[in-house]
Amino acid sequence: MAEAVRLAQPDYVIHLGDIAPDAAALSKKFPLLPLISVNGNCDFTDYSRETRIVELGGIRFFLTHGHRYGVKQDLLRLSLAAREAGAQAALFGHTHQALAEQRDGLWLINPGTCGPTVRPTCAVLNLDRSGLRCRIQSICDWSEEP
Repeated sequence: MAEAVRLAQPDYVIHLGDIAPDAAALSKKFPLLPLISVNGNCDFTDYSRETRIVELGGIRFFLTHGHRYGVKQDLLRLSLAAREAGAQAALFGHTHQALAEQRDGLWLINPGTCGPTVRPTCAVLNLDRSGLRCRIQSICDWSEEP
């Protein structure tokens, strides 16, 4: 994860759960970088932090690890919860399978996994006047001009 942060140089980092100590370590390594996190099914503390709603750059995000929404089966429950929260984007993990697509105006984004894997990925979100743009980025294939 630290490599992705170093390469992307983001304004914010969003950690979508599992291994909460990784988020804490990242926050310690980059103390000036705002980090927003939720807990996942492998994080056994503070169950109140499993879902968050945040607004960044005028975009409302529904953040969750996803295990409570059955994301390994389908994305219907996640989509309904995000829409009910008034979100324009639902960010989730749990499946460790990267995804960035819009369904009926709602972004569904899973960054994949930045952990130890053959092809670690992350999601890079750009927020500007035209709205939200997202791409899944392989950390192995990062270029200076993404």
